[in-house]
Amino acid sequence: MRLKPLIIVVLGMAIVAAAVIYWPTSQTTTQQQGKGGMGGKGKRFAGPPSTEPVPVRATVARRADVPVYLDGVGTARALNTVLVKPQVEGKLIAISFTEGQEVTRGFVLAKIDPTTYQAQHDQAVATKAQREAQLANAQLDLERYMRLAASNAINKQQVDTQRALVAQLEAQTRADQAAIDNTRAILSYTEITAPIAGRTGIRQVDEGNIVRPSDTTGLVTITQIQPISVLFNLPQQSLPELNRGMAEGPLPVDAMGPDGRTTVDSGKVLVIDNQVDPTTGTVRLKAEFPNQNLQLWPGQFVNVRLLIDTRRQVVVVPTSAVQRGPAGTFVFIIDQDSTVNVRRVTVAQQDDVRAVIADGLTDGERLVTSGFARIADKALVDVTSTEEVGQPPALPTVETQPRGKRGGKGAGKGGADKGGAGKGGEKGKGRSADAPNTGPTAGAKSSPTP
Repeated sequence: MRLKPLIIVVLGMAIVAAAVIYWPTSQTTTQQQGKGGMGGKGKRFAGPPSTEPVPVRATVARRADVPVYLDGVGTARALNTVLVKPQVEGKLIAISFTEGQEVTRGFVLAKIDPTTYQAQHDQAVATKAQREAQLANAQLDLERYMRLAASNAINKQQVDTQRALVAQLEAQTRADQAAIDNTRAILSYTEITAPIAGRTGIRQVDEGNIVRPSDTTGLVTITQIQPISVLFNLPQQSLPELNRGMAEGPLPVDAMGPDGRTTVDSGKVLVIDNQVDPTTGTVRLKAEFPNQNLQLWPGQFVNVRLLIDTRRQVVVVPTSAVQRGPAGTFVFIIDQDSTVNVRRVTVAQQDDVRAVIADGLTDGERLVTSGFARIADKALVDVTSTEEVGQPPALPTVETQPRGKRGGKGAGKGGADKGGAGKGGEKGKGRSADAPNTGPTAGAKSSPTP
């Protein structure tokens, strides 16, 4: 029983001795790791020395004419739409069109049984013939009475009565002619014709059915889609520019594809609505497109781009070259000695491809378009490629050659082929690009801005 306390005391002394021996060694190791990164070699995760050039892409500022567009979303609508309905009641005996067919104005679409209406027309013609015969007889009697009245052989009142009878029969004859015209029109309604030129839709009634003018479904819908109209809205703040442009002539407008870059069709603005929608603060416009290739369809949502103005010979650069900081927009200018300096610029117009520089830049100057994470003011750069203004920026590529020629001694031992995790500098390079760099080559987020 007395041995247990003694054993505990001995174990405690051993632990204390081990701690005293281990503490200086671990502290030295920690200091070495702090200086050299993770592991024994300090240069493995350190950023590139400040004297080494940073690879970047560059471009040259150019002067060009830049169009100014107003973008909106609209709906395609047929220029004319007609629901074809029968004008008389009867049995549908023939359908002479196919669904989706292009028809001309006056094309016979269907026929209704004309037997009843033909009989009514024939009856009106016969009635008129009867009246005409009565009129001819009354006119002969009037001539006889007039000769007899001249010799006082008959009473003058009898002549006047006969003259009134002739006028009455003439009026009835004209009424009979009107009845004939009416029955002829009704008879023509048995042939259902296309009122406009366009494309037929889906047939609503089959042959053999009884159709009536009161039917709500109609026979078929015809839409005129060549040309076609597009209705779209723009903010009310654009009204002064729109009215000024319309005063000079129809404004050109483009219908864009789903990618927002491809032009589906080009047309012109026909009219600006005479009032602003107070609920949305927008004004409606109507544009017309030829639609030769049938790219636009009634009811389709369309992205439209209206050309409102053109900036003449302005300085343009790729959008990727313009950076933003607390003090505003700026760019990295590449000097003759391959160093960069930060310059504040004023952007007048910008899209996803190019930016118009109103102040702070002249044409012919070189500026950086990619690689901002490793450069700062006065940093040395190496231009690997040049981008053209107006072209989308190139996608980043994976380097397969060792970085030893440009990344120093630590990078030369690793290389991209082996992954660079144990001895190379690729891992360190990845950290400096993804995370903020606190060394002398800090990225754009930490670099001073004008």
